[in-house]
Amino acid sequence: MFSVYNIEIGDSKEAVEQQIGAPKRSTANEYGTEWNAYHDSYQNFFMLAYDENDKVAGLYTSQDLITSTKDIKLGTPKETVLAQLGEPLSQIRKGLVYFQFQEKRDYDVFLLDNNYVTIFYDIHKNNTVTSMQIISKELEQAKQDFYAAESPQLREGFEYQLFDLTNATRVNHNLPILTWDDQIKETARKHSLDMAENNYFNHTNLEGQSPFDRMEEDAISFTVAGENLASGQFSSIFAHEGLMNSLGHRENILKPEYEFLGVGVAFNPEAHPYYTENFFTD
Repeated sequence: MFSVYNIEIGDSKEAVEQQIGAPKRSTANEYGTEWNAYHDSYQNFFMLAYDENDKVAGLYTSQDLITSTKDIKLGTPKETVLAQLGEPLSQIRKGLVYFQFQEKRDYDVFLLDNNYVTIFYDIHKNNTVTSMQIISKELEQAKQDFYAAESPQLREGFEYQLFDLTNATRVNHNLPILTWDDQIKETARKHSLDMAENNYFNHTNLEGQSPFDRMEEDAISFTVAGENLASGQFSSIFAHEGLMNSLGHRENILKPEYEFLGVGVAFNPEAHPYYTENFFTD
């Protein structure tokens, strides 16, 4: 029913790489495999994942690369999506456990052609389609819980994925792409870890430090800076889509003046991730 950049679930890795070559970046994801990111300076951005048989089992894009037999693409109104695809899922069953989706959410999940299709909406653009994720039923069911187990590889994967998603969105809005900064990544990672370990969620830490205080403490020189926080989302994709639907966070993502970005992720004991994005211009 859907393809991304003319790639469908089930296509072989060999066929994909013959068609589009090697990815720009491969990073661990929550399904125990990798997101392979493709783009040309964040134009034509999409990510794909392979299963253990080297078949495409996951696809994601936030750009105009979706082909659909149901005439659904970026910018399609939510009402049209529901009219075409029917009632979305309210829960997913894994074994004997049902995982319930939040009632108020900015995405819908459908089970179509043995794939879980998640359609994200931009509430600031009249609830129109802003991105799509497709995960094969087998890959989704192989993940026992909604939250993946913490690992250094997954932490780094979430960090780079959130960075790439941010730049792809900036390109969608005709803004310059941001440069990754390792130094401020450490500042962001420390704040995520502090929140995860001490069970709070705030731009001001328990010592009363603001994001700007923490940057200055780490000897980061800036003229303009900002911070985005997210917590509890299953992945960087869900975190990014949520941030874009929060006006203050959206303004940071789309601020023309920013030049650099570092992302830091940490997990609490229940494996819920905390995400910190630190933006700045020196």
